[in-house]
Order: sequence, then C-alpha cells, then structure tokens
Amino acid sequence: MIKGILGKKLGMSQIFNESGEVVPVTLIQTGPCYVIQKKFQDRDGYDALQLGFGEKKEARVNKPVKGHQEKAGKGFFYHLREVPCDDVGAVEVGQEVKASEVFAKGETIRVTGISKGKGYAGVVRRHNFGGLPASHGSLILNETGSIGTNTSPGKVIKGKKMSGHLGNEQVTVKGLKVVDIFEDRNMIAIRGAVPGSNGQLVILRKQEG
Repeated sequence: MIKGILGKKLGMSQIFNESGEVVPVTLIQTGPCYVIQKKFQDRDGYDALQLGFGEKKEARVNKPVKGHQEKAGKGFFYHLREVPCDDVGAVEVGQEVKASEVFAKGETIRVTGISKGKGYAGVVRRHNFGGLPASHGSLILNETGSIGTNTSPGKVIKGKKMSGHLGNEQVTVKGLKVVDIFEDRNMIAIRGAVPGSNGQLVILRKQEG
C-alpha cells in the first residue's frame, strides 16, 4: 500500500456537505504523480517509493538528473520526494499514482509543506515574548531583554530565541480530513487550511499512530 502522494496547493474554497453545512476546504492538485524509483529494505534499509511531480522541460534538466528520471519513461519533473510503501514489489517504475488509490473520502491524513515566509520579525511576534513594561516612562517595549550570561561562560548560548526570519519553515499539520476526491481532475479537497502559499508543493501522507 502506498502511504503518500505529492500535490500542489491551489487555494481555499468551500463545499456544502450532506447536511447543507458549509465546509471550508483546501483544494490540492495531486497529479499526475509517477513512480521514479523504488527503495528496498534489503538494499536501502527501508521500503519506499520516489515520486515525481510537476512536469519539467527536458532543456531545463541536467545530465545526472536526466539519466535518473528517464528510466521511468514519463518525462522529467521539478519535484522528487519519497513516500512510504508496504509492498514495493507490487508497484512498477513509471506507474501513475492517483489520490483515489492512496486515500479514501473521510480519511484522516497529515500534510507537510513550507510555511509562508513573513520576513524579519522581532521576538514578540516570532516567539510570543511578553515584551517589557509599557508604562512609567519606559522607552522600549518589544525589546528582547537580557540574552547573555555572567562572566562564565560569558557568551550567548546557542539556540537562544532571538529576532530573525519568521516562517519559511517545514510544517506538518496532522488530523486533516479528506472531504472529497475528484478523480477526473486529479484534485483532492481537505477540510481546513494546509501550510504554504498557493502553488506550493505539499506532501500528503496517511495518518499513523
């Protein structure tokens, strides 16, 4: 069983369910995805499939990547990602993977993507710091405060929460429900929001545990 698929976030919409209630959904283009390579437990240490998504012109592919992808005979792709698979032997290289073969309507899944980048941000916005006193003549409100230590060790400890680039990080959202699958359009509707901006790559996997 293939446990994941690649897709492109199209944007949010709404769907009416059987009870007439409005359900907010995110639409994801899930195909076409093709199997580019198979990974085996005895050779690679784990069972998985490498999927290709997002067609790419041959002129934009360098020779090493071209030699790897052309073995599948399905063209060239911008995105290559691995997804778990229980029975790798039952899948052929070059086989198309559809969302309806991986997920079912009503199933709970998890989605991984790159969150929206929000630029440089201070510690109050980036790490939810409380800030400094805002009255009695205070001149600084959103400053970080003390970041160092005493004479020993006399340095800023690695990993200290400070201001910096907010967002643009890999985020996984669990517990998302598949509302509907549109096989004719290779599209899937997921209840709620998923990380990333429109047009960005997302990885859909089965919810485990």
